[in-house]
Amino acid sequence: MENKNRKQLVVIGGGPAGLAAAIAAKKSGLDDILILERDQCLGGILNQCIHNGFGLHTFREELTGPEYAARFIRQAEELEIPYALNSMVVDIDQDRNVTYVNEKDGLQTVQADAVILAMGCRERPRGALNIPGYRPAGIYSAGTAQKFTNIDGLMPGKDVVILGSGDIGLIMARRMTLEGAKVHVVAELMPYSGGLKRNIVQCLDDYGIPLKLSHTVTNIQGKERVESVTIARVDENRRPIPGTEITYPCDTLLLSCGLIPENELSRQADVTLSRVTSGPVVNESLETSVPGIFACGNVLHVHDLVDFVSQEAAKAGEKAAAFVLEGVPESSVQIPIETGGLVRYTVPFTVDPARMDENQVVRFRVGNVLKGGFVNVIVDGERKIHRKRMILAPGEMESVTLKKEWITPETREIRVETEAA
Repeated sequence: MENKNRKQLVVIGGGPAGLAAAIAAKKSGLDDILILERDQCLGGILNQCIHNGFGLHTFREELTGPEYAARFIRQAEELEIPYALNSMVVDIDQDRNVTYVNEKDGLQTVQADAVILAMGCRERPRGALNIPGYRPAGIYSAGTAQKFTNIDGLMPGKDVVILGSGDIGLIMARRMTLEGAKVHVVAELMPYSGGLKRNIVQCLDDYGIPLKLSHTVTNIQGKERVESVTIARVDENRRPIPGTEITYPCDTLLLSCGLIPENELSRQADVTLSRVTSGPVVNESLETSVPGIFACGNVLHVHDLVDFVSQEAAKAGEKAAAFVLEGVPESSVQIPIETGGLVRYTVPFTVDPARMDENQVVRFRVGNVLKGGFVNVIVDGERKIHRKRMILAPGEMESVTLKKEWITPETREIRVETEAA
């Protein structure tokens, strides 16, 4: 008799990462897969991203977010991969018991041979920003404003100030302008933008919206509704400089101040998390510290392009399938990838030369802007890669490729670093 409470693979999240992972796992030989999605439809955050710019790497054409998601949803349905919507996962343990709840089935627990974490990320709330002032209506995260505008057909406001130059904030500056609002300014605390260069050009420069770097909000006026917002320049310690204040009369403040991987479930399973990325620490197979639990997409580390999410998630799906079908042995040696220069972290964090791909992609971000520098990969003191880059910026993910032939069980150090010109 079939055990309906056991699955080969449970994928938590039906967004771009979860869909790509499930599709890759199915194509790799797994037949018993379940996708759990808490929203009322598959596609995740892409459903509210109606702007174009998606799919250039994956499909070699420019798509909107819903169009990109639809292609993966279609593949999942053609492969007959089961999914449960409106299903909230409430618990996961180290034995890969996944407990979820929905209106139809009530509380259910599934024993999975492997689990893929693909829960995405959330926006940093106002409470984490220490902005003084009252708590009037008119303060939204940029993603919430995006949902109001693109999904619900509601305008958050008419006169807007945006704090933070992350990609969502930049895109919403353009979106609000196209809907007839006046976007006065985008203020950014750091001396560089957190978004893609193309978004700065297409969303701000093309519409004459000023970007003020090294600025932050120092006060919000208004009790019932936002009446004005004051920004000021900050010094090298990110403290407001007296006398530099500018006040903008407005009714709306949008916050685009960073994304945080959604890892409450990862903590419940005692998955080791990185203090840098706030996502799981993973090896070359995108496997977490708990055997059989894999992670991919924005729950692992925040991406700039959804195409890279899909690539990474497909690898997680393939590795999860190998774990279930082939019984991949535990790593005999895990060589940490060290960072240097401006490199903040790498994914993966460690590699096993016996299990790594012939060409192992290593993704990373830098912590500051570097112009005319180099990216180096050093293995046991020998420089294997010395790549010239015109510019490296925190808003754009970078990658290098480690060749398996460079790494042996005796390797002591792998290092990814930047070098000033």
